[in-house]
Amino acid sequence: MTRICILTFGCSLNISDSEVMSGLLEKHKFKIVNSIDEADLVIVNSCTVKHATEAHFWNLLSKLKEKNKLVVIAGCIAQTDPEKLSEYSLIGTTQLTHIHEIVEETLSGNIVKLIAKEINPRLNLPKIRKNHIIEIIPICQGCLGNCTYCKTKAARFELISYEKDAIICQAKQAIKEGVKEIWLTAQDTAVYGKDIVDNDICNDTGKDAGKYVGKDKDAGKYASKNEGVTIIDLLKELIELKGNFKIRLGMGNPDHIKSYITQLIPIFQNEKMFQFIHIPVQSGNNFILKDMNRKYTIEEFKEIITKLRNSIPNITLATDIIVGYPSETEEQFEDSIKLIKEIKPDVLNRSKYCARPKTVAASLPQLPGSLIKDRSRKLSQVFDFIGYEHNKSWLKWQGEILIDEIGKEETESVVGRNFAYKPVVVENKDGKLKIGDVVKVKIFKVTKYDLRGEILKQKHN
Repeated sequence: MTRICILTFGCSLNISDSEVMSGLLEKHKFKIVNSIDEADLVIVNSCTVKHATEAHFWNLLSKLKEKNKLVVIAGCIAQTDPEKLSEYSLIGTTQLTHIHEIVEETLSGNIVKLIAKEINPRLNLPKIRKNHIIEIIPICQGCLGNCTYCKTKAARFELISYEKDAIICQAKQAIKEGVKEIWLTAQDTAVYGKDIVDNDICNDTGKDAGKYVGKDKDAGKYASKNEGVTIIDLLKELIELKGNFKIRLGMGNPDHIKSYITQLIPIFQNEKMFQFIHIPVQSGNNFILKDMNRKYTIEEFKEIITKLRNSIPNITLATDIIVGYPSETEEQFEDSIKLIKEIKPDVLNRSKYCARPKTVAASLPQLPGSLIKDRSRKLSQVFDFIGYEHNKSWLKWQGEILIDEIGKEETESVVGRNFAYKPVVVENKDGKLKIGDVVKVKIFKVTKYDLRGEILKQKHN
């Protein structure tokens, strides 16, 4: 049996894509292995969001070449930079259902490239989960934005929302299979359904009826039953499903969340939802947001946060900041520092700006790398203090956590999540705690990144 190893870079959507590729390949009698050395062929599922991640990708390719491994490149780099990968077989972000064909051709000594935009079914496909208790469900692909620094739009295209019934079906099946966490993922979950348009298109009786329902001939394919559907409608149906599980809503941009915030709050108060939200702000200065082509203001972002925290005091807030955008002055950077000090997020994803080829911002005069590093260091120092102080509020908290991760080997620990998706590290020297177990803990210590718990009540499933 031919052995395939899949290596994944990037976001939860890429992880989901790799799970589906694994399932499809296994269906076609390939064996999925975790070791490069064991593999007859390696699939590298790539990410183009950050320069550092892309650099790691190119280093990996060099190592695979030294090992004389057959390689197929998938993901965003395959889609956006095929000219740099002429010696490799490529599969684009919309071509996953053809992965077995690409692999078979590559094993036969051919170089094949399937990167044309093609809308294929994406849900309810065979898959091998990376974590058996976590179901990652893409609810849409692409976005409605055109951020000047972002290259992902070129890889994932315009917004295509997947059919609500298909999403619900996949969630139900996952729950039957024992999944405890359902992650809804997308480039922007808040835009789900916004590509669905008029009834006259939905009522088309031609050969493509029931397929094309969006702003162009591809947008909305397989979304025909979504007329008027929003992320709110989807969440309302999901939280009514029976079973012992929680939903984690993926990243949503402020310009779209602001229109739903009043409806989102009662949904987050439902016990089926993790009280966790990821809203990337990217900068604390309105002029920089405008330069980035972000369609909201700092004031609107802060209003969202205020409404959430007034109604859900323990909600875990994650946000993103890019430092060193080409037009960012020292004063504008300080505005980002002030914003972070004011909103005190639980999670801060910090990115040092690095020009991504083929983006608008790449053509602007760039700031010195040393200056960007200094700003990033300063932001990190500020957040480290905030993160620790924020986590101190959880000291002596008691409650249940779901074990969903094995800790670092040297710590002999596991990691669980409480109702607010806070990471809780628990000692596991005897190895009795397993992924999927639920234990009651008391928080006795915190760090800037996580909580530390001691077990009060033994495990149950």
